[in-house]
Amino acid sequence: MSASTRRKWLMTAGLVWLLAGAFAAGGRQRGDQDGRIGQDPVTNASDKAKRGRQTFRFDTFGDEAFWGGSLKLHQAIEGARLGGVGAGVSPATALAVGLKIDVDALPDDLREQLARGAVNLTDPAVTLALLKLNAVIGVTGVFNAGGSLQSMGIQCALCHSTVDDSAPTLCFGAIVPNPGTGCVGHRQDGWANRDLNVGAIVALAPDLSAFASLLGTDQNTVRNVLRSWGPGKFDAELILDGKTANPQRVTDGVVTGTNVPSATLIPPAFGLGGVNLHTWTGWGSVPHWNAFVATLEMHGVGRFFDPRLNDAAQFPIAAAHGFGDLPHISPDDDRVTGKLSDLQFYQLAIPSPRPARGSFDAAAAARGDELFSGKARCNACHVEPLWTEPGWNLHTPDEVCIDGFQANRAPDRRYRTSPIGALFTHKKGGFYHDGRFPTLEAVVNHYDACKSLGLAPGEKSDLVQYLLSLTF
Repeated sequence: MSASTRRKWLMTAGLVWLLAGAFAAGGRQRGDQDGRIGQDPVTNASDKAKRGRQTFRFDTFGDEAFWGGSLKLHQAIEGARLGGVGAGVSPATALAVGLKIDVDALPDDLREQLARGAVNLTDPAVTLALLKLNAVIGVTGVFNAGGSLQSMGIQCALCHSTVDDSAPTLCFGAIVPNPGTGCVGHRQDGWANRDLNVGAIVALAPDLSAFASLLGTDQNTVRNVLRSWGPGKFDAELILDGKTANPQRVTDGVVTGTNVPSATLIPPAFGLGGVNLHTWTGWGSVPHWNAFVATLEMHGVGRFFDPRLNDAAQFPIAAAHGFGDLPHISPDDDRVTGKLSDLQFYQLAIPSPRPARGSFDAAAAARGDELFSGKARCNACHVEPLWTEPGWNLHTPDEVCIDGFQANRAPDRRYRTSPIGALFTHKKGGFYHDGRFPTLEAVVNHYDACKSLGLAPGEKSDLVQYLLSLTF
C-alpha cells in the first residue's frame, strides 16, 4: 500500500469512527430519554408482560359507555333497593352464573368472614362492596362520589380467567365448578371460565335495544337467545350474521341435534405460542382476535379492520353496519390499538398448567403416546409439542366428519386444529367447538369412526390417558 493510499484509508477510517461515535452517542441519548432504546431484551420482555397482564386483567378499553351507558347493566346489579332496577345481583347469584372472586383483592377481615360463613351472600350491597375492592374478576364498577354504582365495564379476564380450587367450600353450593377451579380463590389467567354464563348475565340488562336494533328483532327475543347459550359459551358471530341456532348438527353422518344454540365454548387463552390461527374457526392471529373482541364484542373504543366482513352474503349485519372498517378515530382517542402488542405478549407468556399428580395413568399414557403418533394418526394434525399444525392449521368440515354450520360463519369456512395441551383445564361443557362430545372417550370414538382407525377398546382408553397428560 502506497503512503498516499494509506493516508486516505486512515482518513476514511477515522471519519467512520467519528460518525459511529456520533450515532452511538445519539442512540444512548435517545435511550436515556425514552428508557427503551438499548434496553436489555429480558428486561423489556418483563416490562411488556407486566403491562399486558394489567391490560388483560383490568382494562375495559372504554367499554363502560356500552355496558353501563347503553345496556344499563349496572342498574340490574344494584337492584331497586340501592337505586337500580329489579332484585339486584347478590354474591350468591354472581357465583351461580360463574363470576369469580379474587381472594387476593380482599382484606384479611373479609377473607376470614367469608371462610366462616359470616358474609350475607344474598345481599346485592355485598356485590357492590366487592366491586369497589376490584375483586370481581373481569368486571369493573364505576362509582360516583356518593358511593352508588354509576356504570360498569368488562375485561378480557371475564371469560379467560378463573380462580383455583384452594377453597372449594367457598362456592357455597351455588355451582359445581369446572375441575381444577373454584369460586373464591387465586387468579388463574388464561383458563377458560367454563362456569361463566355470559348470556344469562347480559340478559339481565334493563335495556337491550342496542342488540334488538342490530338484529332486527325485539328485546324479549334477544333475551331468549342469550339465555339459550348456557354456561361456558359465547356467540361472537351473532352480531355479524344474526344466526341463533344450528338447524341440523351432524356427526359421523348422523344427525345428533336440531336447532342447537349457535354459541361456542370459551377456549383457553394460554398455549398459543407458535400457533398461527386463533379461535375454533381460525379467524386470525392472536392480535387480530384481540382487536376484534375489544372493539366489536366488548365495545371498547378503538380501530378494527377486516374487509372480509364486507361480504354481505356471509355477514349481512356486519356488512350493513361497516364492522369491517370501524370509524377512523384519532390515535389519542384509541384505547385499544396501543395495547395489542403488550396484551399478545402476556398471553403468549402465560405458563401452561400441569396435570396434577395421579390425575392420569402414567403407564397407559405411555402406551397412548405410541398410539398418538402411530396407529391413531393424531400427530398428523396435532403436531407435538404445538398440538396443532405449524402453519395454516385449518380443515374442511368433511375432513373431520361433522357439519359445517360453525365453519361457514368464518371467512375460510373451515375448522382449526385446536391445540390440545392442558385439556384437563376445560372438561366442563364438553369438547369440540360446541361441546358435542361430552367426554374425551367420545372424541376418540368419533375419530376412530371418522378415520376408520380400528382402535381396540384398550387402545382408546390408553389414548384418553395420554390426552389427559398433555400440556404445552
